[in-house]
Amino acid sequence: MLFEDRRQAGRTLARGLDAYAGRDDVLILALPRGGVPVAYEVAEALGAPLDVFLVRKLGVPGHEELAMGAIASGGVRVLNAAIVAQFRIPASRIEAVTRQEERELRRRERYYRGDHPPLDVRGRTVILVDDGLATGSSMRAAIAAVRRLGPKRVVVAVPVAPPATCHELSALADEVISAATPEPFLSVGRFYQDFEQTGDEEVKELLERATAREPVAQARGGSR
Repeated sequence: MLFEDRRQAGRTLARGLDAYAGRDDVLILALPRGGVPVAYEVAEALGAPLDVFLVRKLGVPGHEELAMGAIASGGVRVLNAAIVAQFRIPASRIEAVTRQEERELRRRERYYRGDHPPLDVRGRTVILVDDGLATGSSMRAAIAAVRRLGPKRVVVAVPVAPPATCHELSALADEVISAATPEPFLSVGRFYQDFEQTGDEEVKELLERATAREPVAQARGGSR
């Protein structure tokens, strides 16, 4: 085990992000749900605003734990062509899974954010945070969606990830930072002592706490 839980993993990760501390151009975007406790600690350490960026895995029908792709806020969809071909997934099934996940994505976005508008990322340095990476399909969707919003720089930051995934994502993001890159890498959960699912209530509470401490100069605005 590398980390006690997601909060401790976030504090560890933040130590590798010192170069972004105290800057008024930095925004932290967490991938719910597991990325939010990690990102909360990162935002606290760096003195940066925190928001969520919704990404939903598209599970292979009958093997839902395996990602055939992902969708993200902004109408972005990323498909893993190799998985789609391997399982011979027809376009109709892909569309059905996509519609289902889009409904859940919209529900979570309304619930988590409430009346608060999303943070404006234009011309800013965006740090995308999750609790770990395996294949990286969700993070690929997040990077593609954030790029559409005109940030100055996109950084991926996670507590743990396989070296190969970090290398692949480095072609899409401006920087990829992982506190640990162990091999062999079987699953993110293996590197946490406590990897219980993060609940919606915890996500909402952490976002409200982060919003309450945001400086006026870094207030929310714009739209996604």
